[in-house]
Amino acid sequence: MSTVLDKPPALLPLLLGGAVRSLRKRPSPGAPYARTRLVLRDARADESRLSAYSRLCAFPAPAATLPLPYLHVLAFPLAMRLLGARDFPLPLPGLVHTSIEIVRHAALPVAGSYELTVYVSRLAPHRRGTEATVVTEARLAGKPVWDSRSTYLSRHRTADEGTPASPPEQAGPLPCRQEWEVPGNLGRAYASVSGDRNPIHLTALTARLFGFRRAIAHGMWTAARCVAAYGEVSDGSLVRVEFRTPVPLPGVVRYGSEGRGFELRGAGDRLHLSGTVSEAP
Repeated sequence: MSTVLDKPPALLPLLLGGAVRSLRKRPSPGAPYARTRLVLRDARADESRLSAYSRLCAFPAPAATLPLPYLHVLAFPLAMRLLGARDFPLPLPGLVHTSIEIVRHAALPVAGSYELTVYVSRLAPHRRGTEATVVTEARLAGKPVWDSRSTYLSRHRTADEGTPASPPEQAGPLPCRQEWEVPGNLGRAYASVSGDRNPIHLTALTARLFGFRRAIAHGMWTAARCVAAYGEVSDGSLVRVEFRTPVPLPGVVRYGSEGRGFELRGAGDRLHLSGTVSEAP
């Protein structure tokens, strides 16, 4: 079933309402969920917010085309409406972004009027809880130009909770290309340009409510910052990013790349993010 929206929903009521409704939720990978598709027509980038986003993520500005991850920002209110709905079984607060795949099929003009479609495609068991896959599709003048698949983890007790995780990949580190200082207010700065006000990113106090010692950087900021450092991605390419471990705020991280791979590491060579650029299937 598709629901067509005339304008993007207001984020703050969605987040607050989703938090309240989450109090009664009992997450499970086998729980039923609505197959609703939300459609937003005439989605456009706001010039001032786009400029602020580009500065924060180090994309060139001004530019004729949108930064590759920016349609995720435009579609974020739709995703929150789905994930915060009464009939969605995972609690909204504390959801952790674990991966994203983005395909750019064609150029993304800054002044374009995009039709966005967002839906949940599946729930799946995870060693630490339940993972939801959210699909976003963008069309311009009726033609597909961009799509993404994001996974979000809701942490809860599982039968496999005590099972050791698979050992991390031993390859790397990749050659370091840049070093970035990540300020303590980064979570609040990114929230202001993206609308993503998940408490785990805002302050140490609110992050502790969900098991984190300090606030952590938004996964989509780390992804965007790495994509900006990687450089231009051609049409027909697939960018895959896996968020391995949180980036605590404040801190220092190192961006590495080689060939079509990139990564972000912190103290002790801790791997925070790994990514690849490949040809879309």
